[in-house]
Amino acid sequence: MALEQCNHSTVTEFIILGFPATQDFQVLFFTIFLLIYLLTILGNILLLVTLWTEPHLHTPMYFFLSNLSVLEIGYTSVTVPKLLAIFLVRDRAISLTACLVQSYFFFFLGSTECFLLAVMAYDRYLAICNPLRYPMVMSSKMCARLALSSWGSGCLNPCIPIFLASRLQFCGAIINHFFCDVQPVLSLSCTDPYVSANTIFISSTIIVLGSFLLTSLSYVCILVTILRMSSTKGHQKAFSTCTAHLTVVSLYYGTVIFMYISPAARKSMEINKLVAVVYSVVTPMLNPIIYSLRNEDVKKALRRMILRMSHTRRTVLDIS
Repeated sequence: MALEQCNHSTVTEFIILGFPATQDFQVLFFTIFLLIYLLTILGNILLLVTLWTEPHLHTPMYFFLSNLSVLEIGYTSVTVPKLLAIFLVRDRAISLTACLVQSYFFFFLGSTECFLLAVMAYDRYLAICNPLRYPMVMSSKMCARLALSSWGSGCLNPCIPIFLASRLQFCGAIINHFFCDVQPVLSLSCTDPYVSANTIFISSTIIVLGSFLLTSLSYVCILVTILRMSSTKGHQKAFSTCTAHLTVVSLYYGTVIFMYISPAARKSMEINKLVAVVYSVVTPMLNPIIYSLRNEDVKKALRRMILRMSHTRRTVLDIS
């Protein structure tokens, strides 16, 4: 009887709970997340402009890094604007359709990031372990195919899980999260979400663990090759090109595996929210900083670009 009543009053609009413990500090948290969002957008745009305007950075490694920067801009833009609206004007309502669209793009971009990180690790493996074959294997066409495959696979991955979720009927209206993550949304279903939940779990496990294992395998081979190098300069150069990527990989996979694969993720929604903030908000902001500070080529290119901009500005002012 209760199930029948639920079916007759299916929810078509949700309320995103966000962070209820921060009710007294809404303006403060709005300011913090707004600054993080602006730094993410500006940082990734600056990195993109640097990579595109410096001819010597037109290499496979920086081509994939450009793709990652574009992805990070989209990734953070899926969740943060709605979170800012919740903090500023307490606009917590979101329609079922908008919620499913947000879930789709979140998992599309998250899956694509897994594929791109694995491709970037493979690129470093070829460059360090097979330097003579690297220019031939990692040609412009191969780079384009790998990037398109990453985006295409990421685009297709959420289709079936989101379609299955759209067929469910929902009784609960309050999503205990700061965006429409699939797990808290499925918990509001009147109908049995077993098929949807297991499809999402299997898909997440295959993509996250599969790409993580490929990335780890690439770096094991890289480490073995580096340890065999006789020159100290060779060690330093190889490490300098890999440490930034390893830092990003550790941050991203550590939090994502905890969220979607580890059983511990089911224990506390508050912990889940904090972990989700790390991989969906903080990591996209840190990526351009990490790649800039840990990479000498990017640092030098940034300095040259800033000097050119300041010189151009002085020239314009002198003419005027």
